[in-house]
Amino acid sequence: MLQAAGQLIEEQGLEKFTLRECARRAGVSHGAPAHHFGDVRGLLTALVTESFEQLHAAMAAHEAAAAPDAYSQLVANGQAYVAYALAHRGRFQLMFRRDRVHHDDAALQQAGEATYGRLQRHIAAVLTQAKAGHALQEPKALLAWTVVHGLSTLSLENGLFEHQGGVPAATAAKLLELFMVMLRPGLEMADAPPPRRKAAAARTRKQDAT
Repeated sequence: MLQAAGQLIEEQGLEKFTLRECARRAGVSHGAPAHHFGDVRGLLTALVTESFEQLHAAMAAHEAAAAPDAYSQLVANGQAYVAYALAHRGRFQLMFRRDRVHHDDAALQQAGEATYGRLQRHIAAVLTQAKAGHALQEPKALLAWTVVHGLSTLSLENGLFEHQGGVPAATAAKLLELFMVMLRPGLEMADAPPPRRKAAAARTRKQDAT
């Protein structure tokens, strides 16, 4: 059923997805999907869970082939994200449609958190290597995710590469590598100092005390 659902999503998109057609492709009765998954939302939830697991595995493979330093591992993680999105348009678009899945499903949450956790660990390693401090670790992880997700989405919608008549995966990969070069100073910057007004207030209190 999941294999049939994945094929249907990739070929026809979410809007034309039906349990009946999925059952037909899987060679089972029309009632089988509802019996195993409850409803269409339940089947799509299982499909998204599987998709996050696939993305997690793709990240591991890209990272294993990259240089071992922290920033190269972070870049490989992002390249896996973009490559998966371009290779699995239907799945990728569904993965972020909370309105079509049971987003509080335990298995789905575990798979999603494991995938995002890889990015967080790479960001932490980059900050440690740069001796930048970890106070801004979460915003920096969100910044890196925004870059790779934005590039993936623009590539899929064909707006970014419309003049080339398609979505070239190699061009997207090179763009991401360039983006990560430009992003590196921001990710590796030290934690922001306290606001000046607080420092000034502290000096005032010290002067008053003396």
